[in-house]
Amino acid sequence: MTRVASIGECMIEISETPEGGIARSYGGDTLNTAIYLARLGVAVDYVTALGCDPWSQEMLAAWRSEGVGTGLVVQCQGKLPGLYVIRTDAAGERQFYYWRNESPARLLMELSETPRIVAALAGYGLVYISGISLSLYGEAGRERLVDALRAAQKQGCRVAFDTNFRPRGWPDRELGKTAYRKLLAMADTVLASIEDLELLFGAGGERELPTGRATVEIVLKLTEPAARVFHQGASEVIRAQPVADVVDTTAAGDSFAAAYLAARLNGLAPAAAVRCGHRLAGEVVRHRGAIIPRSAMPAGVLTASEGIDG
Repeated sequence: MTRVASIGECMIEISETPEGGIARSYGGDTLNTAIYLARLGVAVDYVTALGCDPWSQEMLAAWRSEGVGTGLVVQCQGKLPGLYVIRTDAAGERQFYYWRNESPARLLMELSETPRIVAALAGYGLVYISGISLSLYGEAGRERLVDALRAAQKQGCRVAFDTNFRPRGWPDRELGKTAYRKLLAMADTVLASIEDLELLFGAGGERELPTGRATVEIVLKLTEPAARVFHQGASEVIRAQPVADVVDTTAAGDSFAAAYLAARLNGLAPAAAVRCGHRLAGEVVRHRGAIIPRSAMPAGVLTASEGIDG
């Protein structure tokens, strides 16, 4: 069985309830994807740094209960995990407010344990990383990570890059462009959106995608409820079934990525895998928070091969 490493940051999540109260949970884009991968039967480890505080211990226990491996989680004395607050409007769109500058996840590429983590990546079949993951580290840390990913690829590991872009994570936009171009040039699978690419690169940002590289697999989420998949020189648009009762779009992209990657690891073709991604994301947006209850997980996600194509 292919084992996946998902690299990034998990933070304490505070969300406002419709009644005016607050609820506490945890989340982070690559952690959300890791949990949904585990729920879909994929062997996955999360790679990050936490503190030794009660909230970090709670996170570790919760991840393990979901089947996510924590052997590459480093715990740093004296550090606390980052925190963010979500405000959601009537249409289900959300705004994020962060307190994360001192997060231990930012230190992952400069700890005494870093060489062990870097070496371990070569033992995975797939490493998943996002643009938010890249924004955590300084230039030296990003270079160390990219070198580790290249070394892992030489051992047969594949790299999946999700372009998830948050402008606040990149106060220097040119550094973001440089980092993204490096990952786009080397990734085996790219999970992108027009929104992300245009936020970073400007109008026509999708031209940054390496569609001319025969060995890369690209899924581009469009401005409409659809995705275009590029694979082996061909492309196809896969439309999503409309969702009328959207409550919260948090983790829609993260869950899509999980279902897509899980489907591909299970041997489904890219177009069928996109339909699986639409299926899971369509259910996730009908619930509040990044991680929906286990009882709400739709049945047959990895067999969701029928859809509206165009």
